[in-house]
Amino acid sequence: MPFKKYLLLLVLSVSTFIYAQNMQEGFTYLETGKYQEAESFFETILKDYPDNKTAKLCYGRALGLQGASEKAVTIFTDLLKLYPNDFEIKLNYAESLLWDKNYSDAKAFYENLIKEDDKSFPALLGYANSLSNLKIYDDALVYVNKALEVLPGNPNALTSKKYIYLGYAYQNQQAQNYEEAERLLKENLDLFKDDKDTLLNLANLYLIAGEFDNAETTYNTIANTPENKTVALNGLALVKHLKGKEKEALNISEEAYNTISNLNDATLIQQTKERYIQALIWNKKYKDAQVLIDTLHKAEPNENWILALRATLNIYKSDFKKSVADYNRILENDSSSFDGNLGKANALKALGKYDEAYQSAENTLTFYDKQKDATNFITSLNTSFTPFWETKASYSFDNGDNKAFAVQTNIEFPTSTKFKWLARYGYRTTTNKVTNFDATSNDFSLGLAYQILPNITFKGTAGVTSAKANTSNYTQLVTDLALNIKPFKLQVLDIGYKSEIQSFNAELLDREIVMNNLYANYNLSTNFNLGWFTQYFYTWQNDDNARNLLFTSLYYNILAKPALKAGLNYQYITFKNQVPTIYFSPEQFNAAEVFVNIIKDEAITKPKAWFYELTAATGLQYIEDDTSQSTYRIQGKLGYKFTERALLNLYGTRSNIASATAAGFTFNEIGLQFKWYLCEFPGFRE
Repeated sequence: MPFKKYLLLLVLSVSTFIYAQNMQEGFTYLETGKYQEAESFFETILKDYPDNKTAKLCYGRALGLQGASEKAVTIFTDLLKLYPNDFEIKLNYAESLLWDKNYSDAKAFYENLIKEDDKSFPALLGYANSLSNLKIYDDALVYVNKALEVLPGNPNALTSKKYIYLGYAYQNQQAQNYEEAERLLKENLDLFKDDKDTLLNLANLYLIAGEFDNAETTYNTIANTPENKTVALNGLALVKHLKGKEKEALNISEEAYNTISNLNDATLIQQTKERYIQALIWNKKYKDAQVLIDTLHKAEPNENWILALRATLNIYKSDFKKSVADYNRILENDSSSFDGNLGKANALKALGKYDEAYQSAENTLTFYDKQKDATNFITSLNTSFTPFWETKASYSFDNGDNKAFAVQTNIEFPTSTKFKWLARYGYRTTTNKVTNFDATSNDFSLGLAYQILPNITFKGTAGVTSAKANTSNYTQLVTDLALNIKPFKLQVLDIGYKSEIQSFNAELLDREIVMNNLYANYNLSTNFNLGWFTQYFYTWQNDDNARNLLFTSLYYNILAKPALKAGLNYQYITFKNQVPTIYFSPEQFNAAEVFVNIIKDEAITKPKAWFYELTAATGLQYIEDDTSQSTYRIQGKLGYKFTERALLNLYGTRSNIASATAAGFTFNEIGLQFKWYLCEFPGFRE
């Protein structure tokens, strides 16, 4: 070979070596994540060597890894045109599609790469990541495992595998396949022992599934790692709240709050402040919560999480209009906000704006498909407007030898969120063997309820009562007209007119006494657990008698779950005429009692679970100028909810308190009540 050719070959070899050495600096930038430096470095190289394939490839990677995915895709597309058979360029092009979130195209391209080389680690891992982003998690697991067979223990593949498991578990959680989600998360923990992300997902799964003890255990496991303790305390506070242990929730949250000065993670600091304020709200420490919220809001007036806290506080205080205003501001900032959409739905429901509440809840589901809280909200709202049939059968007796058996059926059939039809049928037979009186009555009425305004609802029924007694058979028209008004927050007022037949016993039914009642009920709640209920009836009768009845109750809510309250009741009755041989009609009657009531409401009871109510009261009653008499009253109910659509309860009462009908007696009643929702959801929403 001529000397010149040797010289040229030597120069080229030395140049290539020097050039490669010069590019090593850029390779190091890429390997260490200094992508801006890498971009500048390779951009400079390309000015001198614009056609250099390696420099172009590295420049495209530097751009793509910084987030400039479109530019990266363009660079690799151009390289593919120049080097259509270069496998490395194909791999980088496929990866750029992932950066650009073009997962479908990436999946298709990786499939071809795997056909070319089914042992290529980057192709197998890239394909697994494409499938994972498309939520095809079962296949993603298959291919990430194939990648790990090629390079066992590779950290990138292990990280992908972890997040594939987390995504797969979340997918099952959203579909409410809780057992499968739990299995996947536990499998992930077998691979990544005590992994914080996996444990947090597992704890959240348990919260959603209502397995609060398991959630608590999981958060305690997280707390074993000192740097994760604050995260765990925030979770434990929520668990205690869901268990109804609000004081414990506040104590735990306060412990977490006191660690803020030692935290560097801005997100964790925010979460800790948020949980502490929530715990204050749960414990009705509204002033303390307000001070903290105001301080945060002053510093950051447009932050969604702060606005959400203020909206939550106002919901607890029943300032629903203020809550809606804050939720609207949240949605202006972020239309997909979960707190904004579902929080607004709850506030609108409380305001009686049901159509808008439906819309907000459905908006939530457009962003968070099958989200359980939003789904449960719609289910609960649907229940309020689903037609139902309710039947109650009862047997009563007293020490005056009166016995009665009664059956009553009510049907409600809503045709919109504002309007519903009402129907009622009642049958009652009563006997007294001592007086030889017996009577039977049938009641039938039809009516409607209409929401005039969000805070005013009209309810009206009209019908007939037909009675057969010892000496008379008759039919009387009866009616009940009422307005339910919510004049101000925490206040409810009912005013109405009701006509009815006096039907306590057979003798009274025989006398055909018609009672015309004007009445008002007023209930005042407060934000400090105190409540006051007052009822007034003015009654005039066709036997020329008239009655005034006042009942008032001052009570204190001791617990929220189960609802426990205690208080004082007072009742005052006067009659225009005294006819004691016919019915209890004192010139003056006073009664006072102390009571305690505990209830697990059927409305919040889950299917295949029990609900109950128990009231016990004792006091004194004064009939005209007679000496005081001690009184007692016991009422109880025990029921079972078979499904969301069917429930049954057994109830009973025993009392020696005088009423507008009799005095000096003991009254007992037992009954069975069945309620069945005729459809799965409102007919007008099909």
